[in-house]
Amino acid sequence: MTVITRQPAAARASARTTVLITGFGPFPGVPVNATMRLLPELSRAAAKRFPDVRFILEVLPTEWSAGPQRLERLLAEVDPDLALHFGVSSRARGFEIEQRARNACAATLDASGALPTGAAIRDGGIEHLPASLPVRHTVARLRQRGIPAFVSRDAGTYLCNASLYHSLVCAKDKEAAGRRVGFVHIPATLARPGGPNRGRTGACPLTRDEALDGALEIVAACLGRARPGARRA
Repeated sequence: MTVITRQPAAARASARTTVLITGFGPFPGVPVNATMRLLPELSRAAAKRFPDVRFILEVLPTEWSAGPQRLERLLAEVDPDLALHFGVSSRARGFEIEQRARNACAATLDASGALPTGAAIRDGGIEHLPASLPVRHTVARLRQRGIPAFVSRDAGTYLCNASLYHSLVCAKDKEAAGRRVGFVHIPATLARPGGPNRGRTGACPLTRDEALDGALEIVAACLGRARPGARRA
């Protein structure tokens, strides 16, 4: 799908670090994907906050075939230093920073009505691949800002997990030893509190301002930068 936005040519030319950030489109049970709304806001804010970084943001199709294929092409074209993937979960209690991807696919329909071709993402592939983000450090930084954040064991067995697994495999296959790759779940109800998306009853654990602030904090943590807006001593 269409890239949300890119920085001006001058900024891209001077940037030494490239960051790829992805979200997802709608899928069964989630007619409005919160990441589709978060990414345009994050793109504008991140470009201002980190002018020396090149940001590429894109919404991936929530499809077993098209999603990973598009992601792999993006990774090859962009060759990012950081690949940060966002998705939604009905069980998210705030920001859920995933520790690993599983080589497994649930027999669940995607946005096109298709099922995965098998029970594994890659036949004969490694059972678990660890995310290369500073997971616990990132969660600690979010909590210091009063933003609900948690360490999550793995990214599940749907397209979120498949994207993380493919991204980690690409980093390994391309010998991109310095590339950091990770996945973050946000509440599905963030897109439209009280709306049609499935989720726990009650208020969404994140406000829209917290979602944007937290996403910027995650980017900063992954880049080893100071907290957005923080003053240096």
